[in-house]
Amino acid sequence: MSNLKTIFSGIQPSGEMHIGHYLGAISQWVEAQQTYNCIFSVVDYHAITVKQDPETLHRRILETTKIYLAAGIDAKKSIIFQQSTVPAHVELAWIFNCYGTYISDLKRMTQFKDKAGQDQEAVSVGLFDYPVLMAADILLYDTDIVPVGEDQKQHVELTRDIARRFNNQFGDTFILPQELVRKEGARIMSLLDPSKKMSKSDKNSNNYIALLDDPEVARKKIMRAVTDSGSEVVYNQEKKPAIANLLTIYALLAGREIKRLEKDYRDKGYGEFKKDLAEVVVKFLENFQDKYQKISDQEVEQILADGGRKAEKIAKEKLERVRKLIGVR
Repeated sequence: MSNLKTIFSGIQPSGEMHIGHYLGAISQWVEAQQTYNCIFSVVDYHAITVKQDPETLHRRILETTKIYLAAGIDAKKSIIFQQSTVPAHVELAWIFNCYGTYISDLKRMTQFKDKAGQDQEAVSVGLFDYPVLMAADILLYDTDIVPVGEDQKQHVELTRDIARRFNNQFGDTFILPQELVRKEGARIMSLLDPSKKMSKSDKNSNNYIALLDDPEVARKKIMRAVTDSGSEVVYNQEKKPAIANLLTIYALLAGREIKRLEKDYRDKGYGEFKKDLAEVVVKFLENFQDKYQKISDQEVEQILADGGRKAEKIAKEKLERVRKLIGVR
């Protein structure tokens, strides 16, 4: 690894990845490759905190990796690997369960409350404990920066707490990472309910645009997207959350400033705005999917194998040091 600061991030291979993942996370990773050491994982052990069909999970692991590559993650510049192939992740998570994590920490995690729903006693321990595995993911690689969405900031805060507690007991062992939240596009919202984040677990697929959606299906989803009262295309998250969300998608996919878009559509209605946005989305998907289709499963498997070996080497060194510190040489 060079003297550049290190970025670590990952996405679960479950459900359909959508433009919210691309705009809020993956496009940011692509840019980071120019100025950071980058480590990107397909975090499959996080995916199994809820039940997964084994064959579907395996297919999603390959699919997620292809999406990374099609988006512009370069295996020659970044380490791309499958989390479960590096055992140090789960071993360090167990050590953190015993040194530095309290039940009170996990009980206050808002994502757990959201995912568990009303019956928190009936969900898996893995769902409750997965922020600790996330901390292990990050801290194994001396990560300086963690690109996350707004909803993940709490997990990075917990990661720092765990690292700080371990360091206080055993000396400086872990870097305290900082989150990096993209100001624009950090939260792409549902097309039909702009009060909710766009989610791949949403039962209604019209709420999101999947990266592998048929472009014409995506066009229809944009045209069906909800709008706000009035007809003025202006960015106002409080008064016009639906249009603000669509403007954000337009600006990021087209590489244009929101203020310029507001000016361009000053005397035009929602219909024309959505029609043009739909065209931008279609062109993006066509280009993205063309790249995706050219990537073979064999290429993906080789990249994951190579990345796994690189990640294992880094992780093993850190874990061996931790094991000595706690006395399990």
